[in-house]
Amino acid sequence: MHRVKKIVPKVLLALPVPILLVVLWNQGVKYGWTLPFDIRLARVPSPSSVVKRIADLAVGGYLNDPYSATLWKHMYASLVRVFSGFGLAAVIGVPLGVLMGRSKVASSMLEPTLNLIRPIPVTAWVPLTLIMIGIGDRSTIFLVFLAALFPIILNTVTAVEQVPERLLEASAMLGTSRAKALWKVVFPAALPGIIGGLRVAIGLAWALLVVGEMTGITVGLGAMITEAKEVSKTDLIVAGMFIIGILGFLSDRLIVWIVKIVAHRRPVLPASK
Repeated sequence: MHRVKKIVPKVLLALPVPILLVVLWNQGVKYGWTLPFDIRLARVPSPSSVVKRIADLAVGGYLNDPYSATLWKHMYASLVRVFSGFGLAAVIGVPLGVLMGRSKVASSMLEPTLNLIRPIPVTAWVPLTLIMIGIGDRSTIFLVFLAALFPIILNTVTAVEQVPERLLEASAMLGTSRAKALWKVVFPAALPGIIGGLRVAIGLAWALLVVGEMTGITVGLGAMITEAKEVSKTDLIVAGMFIIGILGFLSDRLIVWIVKIVAHRRPVLPASK
């Protein structure tokens, strides 16, 4: 009950902004507003048509076109690709970041190479990826992996470097070995920063998923949006964007929840999160 009382005010505070945006969106479409950058809302589908499209994608029976009741197969394919690439990036990025944060030798060896590769846009990897790997799940997973890897490493390195030395000194006085100190002292102390990197990475993973699924893949939310563009179904494009946004938000919450369990429910995030 106490937790419900804490959640309700947050929900009530979060509602006005999206409601206002939907109202403005609806009015803009209705009256044909033109926004900066020559954005013509008369060409954008109305909120009601997008809701109808999402309902039809989910269960069918509203529009009865080739996209009816296809949401779940697209969602499943995209979720597998996102979490495969993101999971691989986390498994590699977090230990590598801890190592670089604690070892000057490792940092000196790896940082120049990482900083050379990091500025290359993931989209620039697309042509080479298609040549090396080919069209399909593996190329998309690889692109998602690249997008997620660097924010995880950088945030982990920064978080580990900021762990106070006195914590390690205290653990050494208590007989904790250097190897155990990494898990029992460094990792918990650096966890807020690591979570920050994971949250940035999952957002980038979803963003790059769409790019990866625009390369000949036929099933997936990005593939659906690409096909909708080719047949000028703007309601389907916006519906796909909205679904990706919801899945990205839920993925972010899932990561925070999992890390809290791994950390034995330590208060690793500010209360406002």
